[in-house]
Amino acid sequence: MSPRSISITALAMLAALLSFVAASLFAGLAIEGYSHLRHPLAMLGALQAPHGRVFGLFAFVGPGLAGAWVALVLRGRLPPAAALPARIGAQLILLAALAFAAQGLLPLDLESLDSGRSGYHATAWLLWALAFPLGALLLAAGTRRFADWRALALVGVVAALLLVACGFLASGWIGAAIAQRLACAAWLGWNLHAAVVAGRVVPASA
Repeated sequence: MSPRSISITALAMLAALLSFVAASLFAGLAIEGYSHLRHPLAMLGALQAPHGRVFGLFAFVGPGLAGAWVALVLRGRLPPAAALPARIGAQLILLAALAFAAQGLLPLDLESLDSGRSGYHATAWLLWALAFPLGALLLAAGTRRFADWRALALVGVVAALLLVACGFLASGWIGAAIAQRLACAAWLGWNLHAAVVAGRVVPASA
């Protein structure tokens, strides 16, 4: 991949981040009484929500596919001497991105939160919330000895810990809605940083 393609990848990830924010804000305005401080993001894309499918497309599918693109670019640019954990990590990060996208294709059913479509959505969320932290930690472990990758390794550790804390531990302290948004912010921020870093490293095939 050329440096130009990497620049496009970074721009695509930035656009995906802005798409996520804009979709959340506008979809929230369409539901009377909706509060970003109290209600989950998935409610905006529920089957019963106005413009739910549009929200799912711009908040989950688009960012998820952009994240998958970033993962593919990173995998292709890993140093030839990178340890096996780095390559496994890149695969898990790709899987997490596809799971994030799947949340937009498997919306919640507010009339049946414990089964059916809602169960599929919850499974996609859980896969994302588990695969990304593990993948980021493995990528960091396998690339930390390479100077060009150390910053990404450090950011990956921070993002992984933040996602785990917010996704599974912090909801009782700061509320599930805020914790979920912080987890998404950690993932989106890491992807944007990863896209920028990928534009500076020498391709593995070079």
